[in-house]
Amino acid sequence: MQELRKDPVMERWVIISTERGKRPSDFKPEPEDTPNPHECPFCPGNEQITPPEIAALRPEKTSSNSPGWKIRVVGNKFPALSSETELIKQGRGMYDVMTGFGAHEVVIETPDHLRQLDKLSVEEIRDLIRVYQDRTEALYRDVRFRYVLIFRNEGKQAGASLSHPHSQLIATPVTPIRVKSELLGAEAYFKLRERCVFCDIIAHEKETGLRIVFENDAFISFCPFASRFPFETWILPKKHELHFHASRDRIPEMAQVLKITLEKLQTALSRPQYNFVIHTGPNLFPRRGYWQTIHDDYHWHIEIMPRLTRVAGFEWGTGFYINPTAPEDAAKYLREAKPSAG
Repeated sequence: MQELRKDPVMERWVIISTERGKRPSDFKPEPEDTPNPHECPFCPGNEQITPPEIAALRPEKTSSNSPGWKIRVVGNKFPALSSETELIKQGRGMYDVMTGFGAHEVVIETPDHLRQLDKLSVEEIRDLIRVYQDRTEALYRDVRFRYVLIFRNEGKQAGASLSHPHSQLIATPVTPIRVKSELLGAEAYFKLRERCVFCDIIAHEKETGLRIVFENDAFISFCPFASRFPFETWILPKKHELHFHASRDRIPEMAQVLKITLEKLQTALSRPQYNFVIHTGPNLFPRRGYWQTIHDDYHWHIEIMPRLTRVAGFEWGTGFYINPTAPEDAAKYLREAKPSAG
């Protein structure tokens, strides 16, 4: 049986094709190359190979760009955008153009080449979240940056060029269209109902319990009703918040739910490659009529997307997605997944 489901934020339609229904064992992870830590620029001892440190979590007695760090933030060696470029906007006939102004940073999550994010301790993930928040907050002090996206690609199929555990951060002088679509959808829902669509989603998911993967006092992890991909999982703070870096008082709970969610995904799906993104509110600046209800209508969140299927012609041509695993089934598998100790 097929079913079309509408995403309440983006108003995007998804086809849940249960006749194609797949269990976790039906998804075969793509083979990965055997990593070679000795050639890795992110490993301790190779600090001089990377661009200089922007920030680091390290003991006081160790110096910058030397071993001894726990987490290290450096500029991307091949940046998509650069803060050294002056921000200039211009028109070319009917087209708008900007110089390549922005920031592109790499967060090296651990000195250990073989310990991916789900294998870090809750305490180590807490430290990583603090670094994410510190860098976001620092970049938002520059009013030329309109948006900061934190994302993680694990595995070559997910876009990772190096296997050493790392995330990336890109700051842009415009709000990305994907985020802007969420902002507009959330604003429209608020104008209609005077409630946050994400808060309503949380309330509904807690009421039914069908798609919840894990929750604690401060955060909830669930497979969205209109999931685009098999085992797509979102993490939301239960407290309504616009910006990711505002959640500093609940970092321990955030670290716990992120670790447990990733462990369940890796256990149920035999270590799939995946992407995750943190969608936060944009960098606000004074302007008449600019996102007037945004503090009430938008709600930051994390989206985790295992790379189990490929986007093809139908998806590109229509904007629809075909998901062969119902999110209710995916959530049940994930709830029941028991990660091994260690």
